[in-house]
Amino acid sequence: MIDSEQVAEFMNNLVHPLKEEIEEVRKIILSTDDKITEHIKWNDPSFCYEGEDRITFNLNGKGFIRLIFHCGAKVKERKTNEPLISDPSGVLEWIAADRVMMKFTDKNDIKAKEEKLKEVITMWLKVI
Repeated sequence: MIDSEQVAEFMNNLVHPLKEEIEEVRKIILSTDDKITEHIKWNDPSFCYEGEDRITFNLNGKGFIRLIFHCGAKVKERKTNEPLISDPSGVLEWIAADRVMMKFTDKNDIKAKEEKLKEVITMWLKVI
């Protein structure tokens, strides 16, 4: 089974109160750059850029969904502890300098953050 079919099957079988919101965020991510691919990693949809995992859903929250922006499965050596991208809007929650989270609570929240999400994706894919 190819990766996109794997994700489609995962989504078809998913029972989650924010399933429609997950689909909407997934569409936004995939529409941001045609080099983004998807598969299932860590039991949730994950998005790769140039073959490396970069963005992964975390669907375990209550009342929200999380997107984790990261630099792949393995921690990479960096010369600085400065955050990889700037976030003047404050929508990101930093976990580490090279790992950040964005939360969504409902369709209105996704709509309000859509342009910022696309901007974050574009910046994140350029940093590594």
